[in-house]
Amino acid sequence: MLRRTLPAAIAVPLLLAGCTPVDTAFGETHRWNIEQHVVDPDPQYAGDLIEGGSGQRAADAVTRYNEGEVTLPTTTSTTSGTGGPQ
Repeated sequence: MLRRTLPAAIAVPLLLAGCTPVDTAFGETHRWNIEQHVVDPDPQYAGDLIEGGSGQRAADAVTRYNEGEVTLPTTTSTTSGTGGPQ
């Protein structure tokens, strides 16, 4: 009797161990990763003006663009050659 039950007693727990989930915390790692990617949902600086973010300045830039008063950038040239020993 012992010869038949001993292998079964060893094999059944090993087979059932294959059914356990890999993540024994049931998604806790996934939730932690999501929390790490969330920026502060209630920042202390909400409503403060951003430095350099003047709405009037942006509106003036759009007006200049629409009226064609924007100075186009000049083209730059580079030196010819690859720069290594020839």
